[in-house]
Parts: sequence; C-alpha cells; structure tokens
Amino acid sequence: MKKLVIGTRGSKLALWQARWVESELKKLEPSLEVELNIIKTTGDKILDVALAQVGGKGLFVKEIEEALLERRADIAVHSMKDVPTELPCELHLAAICKRENPGDAFVCGKGGFKRLADLPAGAHIGTSSLRRTCQLLGVRPDLKISSLRGNLDTRLRKLDEGDYDAIVLAVAGMKRLGFADRITEAMPADVMLPAIGQGAVGIECRREDPEVNGLVARLNHHETSVAVRAERAFLLRLEGGCQVPIAAYARFDSSGKKLIMDGLVGDPSGSRTVREGMEGNPAEAESLGVRLAESLIRQGAGEILARVYGKEIPPAGNDIAT
Repeated sequence: MKKLVIGTRGSKLALWQARWVESELKKLEPSLEVELNIIKTTGDKILDVALAQVGGKGLFVKEIEEALLERRADIAVHSMKDVPTELPCELHLAAICKRENPGDAFVCGKGGFKRLADLPAGAHIGTSSLRRTCQLLGVRPDLKISSLRGNLDTRLRKLDEGDYDAIVLAVAGMKRLGFADRITEAMPADVMLPAIGQGAVGIECRREDPEVNGLVARLNHHETSVAVRAERAFLLRLEGGCQVPIAAYARFDSSGKKLIMDGLVGDPSGSRTVREGMEGNPAEAESLGVRLAESLIRQGAGEILARVYGKEIPPAGNDIAT
C-alpha cells in the first residue's frame, strides 16, 4: 500500500484525531503516503439547532461514510460517541483506539467558582447534550441550562465572554487540544456518567479492503474495543438516539478478567433517571450491554423511552444484532 486517504471532519479536534491516526499508521508503515479528505457533515452545517431536534446520531458521519462508499476515502476517523450503532453493510469499525479519559469536564467562567457544588442558585450552564442536562438537573434542579453548540474554541469563547457561568465538555477533547488547564472539575462518573464511546477514536473502512483492514486493525486497543462494544450494544438495545438522555460506561476491573458496566436512562426534563451497574465476562461484552439495557427497561426506562419515541420498547427477548 502506497497511499491512504483519511476522511475526516474539519474541526480542530477531528483533525487532531485524524493526524494522530496518520502518525500511528506511519509508525507501522513509514513509507505510507497519507492524505486527508476534509468533509463537512450535516452536523457541522447546522449549528443553531439542538442535535435532538435534527436527528442526532449520524449527523457527523453520514457524508464521511458516503466518501468511503464512493472510494473518495479509504478510512474514516471518528469520535466514537458520534458513530451510530448501525453502519452501512459495506462498512465496519476496523479498530477502536486506546481510550482517553472518558469523563466530562466542568469548566467555570469568570465568577471564581470551580465546582458544580459551588455554583450559586440559578447559575447558567451551557451544554448541547441532553445526557449532561438530565444529570446536572438531577443534582442541581435550580440550574438554568441552555443549549451550546459549536467547536471547542467557540464554546470556550462564549464562556469567557460571560454568556454562561460554566460549561460542560468532554475531558478527552480538552486534553487533546491542550486545554486541560481550563478544567476546573473532572466530574466523577457517579455524578456524570459518560456518553457511549466518549474518549475513544474509531476507524471505519470498507469490509472488502483486506490490505487496509490488516493495517488499521493493528491500531485496535483490545480493552477499549471490548468496553465500547458493550456500551454500543447497550445503546442499540435501547434504540437510543439524541432524543433521550442515555449514558453508559464499561471498563475492566483491576484484575483484567471482569468487565464492569454502568448504564443510565433519564427523562429529558431531568425529573427521573434509572441507573444500574452490572459485571460480566469481557468475552461476552455485547451480551452484558444488552442485559443491562433490558434490566433498565424493566425498572422504568421503557416508560421513559416509550413516552419520547411514541412506541413501546420490548422488555426482553428481541434478537439484537451486535
């Protein structure tokens, strides 16, 4: 293989991830020529509407997948939290790279406050995520929360201009772009359970390209891949999109022999959340994700999902493609 074209979004974070993958591939194949094909996705074009109102999942990958199918790109580099649970049949995730910190970062503005608990009543928080909104209101129902879209630089600028008292961002993005010092509180998972796949970078490619698959597969990180696949199976079982607050975090225990997973489904208003944890065999990661989802459905998540989706989510027994 002499040349590889990477399909990527044009944001600073997306380009950082694409260039990181490029550097890792060149370590494996020093003679490899890599070209970036920067593609503007629907999610990049619609910045004045909440993701939940315009379709959510897939908005940041659809046009890049089209480039793969049309052979304008050989691989696509994605933030895993943006990748839908169901991919075009000709494509697959050939690698999920080692995960950065999957948590959420609390970033305070000019008020001198550092932590969520320190904010005064009625403080104004910016976030584009229903998942974050639901969990914030579960802890602090007094907060005023407004939608905040745009790339990381834009969100930080709006915070610095005083539009918000604080904003919530992914720790991974802050660290990758050199803003780790702006994090005033790394939010623990018991307060803010992460998004599915948050902190992980995935590489998508065509199934029938054996040479590309063989090269890319060498970047797969086993523990991250197992954990993220469990989370994605959880999301798939819940038929989840951006219209409902859904969160999950899977990780290996200290022995490396057991997979621990927490999952959450919430009402968009923040008035109710259903949360549970489970443990299982890493070799059965997808099964663990499905079982956890079904347990939450039985405990009340099914009612929340039915109300939002306008249809009943079967409690168990479905054949789930993982």
